[in-house]
Amino acid sequence: MVLRWVNTLRRRMPLGWKQLKHDRTRLLAAIAGIAFADILIFMQLGFQDALYKANTQYPRRLNADVVLLSAQANNLNQLFTFPRRRLYQALDVPGVVAADPLYVGSVKWRNPQTREKTSILALGFNPDRPAFDLPEANAQLDVIKLPDTVLFDRASRGDYQETIATVEAGSSAPIEVDRHTIRVEGLFALGASFNDDGAVMGSEQTFLRLFPRRSAGAVSLGTLQVDPGYDVATVAAALNDYLPDDVVAMTDAEYVAFELNYIQTRSAIGFVFGLGTMMGFVVGVVIVYQVLSTDVNAHLAEYATFKAMGYRQRYLLGVVLEEALLLSAIGFVPSVGIALGLYTLTQAATALPIAMPIGRVVVVFVLTVIMCSVSGGIATRRLQSADPADIF
Repeated sequence: MVLRWVNTLRRRMPLGWKQLKHDRTRLLAAIAGIAFADILIFMQLGFQDALYKANTQYPRRLNADVVLLSAQANNLNQLFTFPRRRLYQALDVPGVVAADPLYVGSVKWRNPQTREKTSILALGFNPDRPAFDLPEANAQLDVIKLPDTVLFDRASRGDYQETIATVEAGSSAPIEVDRHTIRVEGLFALGASFNDDGAVMGSEQTFLRLFPRRSAGAVSLGTLQVDPGYDVATVAAALNDYLPDDVVAMTDAEYVAFELNYIQTRSAIGFVFGLGTMMGFVVGVVIVYQVLSTDVNAHLAEYATFKAMGYRQRYLLGVVLEEALLLSAIGFVPSVGIALGLYTLTQAATALPIAMPIGRVVVVFVLTVIMCSVSGGIATRRLQSADPADIF
């Protein structure tokens, strides 16, 4: 059926294309409108995906088979704490070979270049037991064994060129944190998140100096290693059965899904960008409808002539549908290039991990085809009611 329709299009005169290029000004306006709608959709989907990735990048890099967290935790920025003794109790469960604490908190520090205060994610752990799968950071963990020394995320959002240059030159860079001075002794690269402009990693002792009201017995997360001979999911289930109800054990994949689910269902990110995508689609439908409707009205006499000559209604509708599909293809091409440029600018300005996967290109193209087809279907209503006797 589809192959027969394609072969029919190949044999017929490309009347839709000839009508489109007849009025080049209208054609350019239609292409610009479709490209604008597609760019809007690309940006909404790109921002949404970037924020999802940015807010789960540390959970995805945890060096853990099983993650232990408070039963009240919502996400990485609202973890709450649980007693450190739960980690020792976890070691009683068969299969658990190591259980280490991870301390997490957001702290205000003063940018040494701009002197402005900004929010930074602070991470504290035992330097002898890497908490994250970050080779660049793990190769420098010896330096943070000293008090008040940290590793700084060079991909943080903001102006830190001088600090980064100082550390890369082999010197330490002092930074003020709530009337307390710490030294940046090393760098790693990961990126900013929605809540924090960057991150620092230090020892447990350095973390507790930054958060004097926190105690070593109040842990944010527990990173557990499981013996390779045991099934991780089975061990996690055994931990949930054995430990008190104030903590929850999850596999590393379950914890990432937990973080992502919070962002998607309990924050405004999904709704806001979903609404923006829908608005882009509606804008595209309206623009293409205006173009096709104007074209149909401008050539109504010609269409009536075709009817009087015996052409079927299906042929005339095919002409309008041809115009819609051509507009979707032509308008989509420049939108991809412009969106790629905007992605690059956005990444440079915000340090968010925004990229263009091929799957998104396919999705937006399909939406564009649907958008133009819907517009074409609406625009043909006037054509269906056209009567040659009324026109002539």
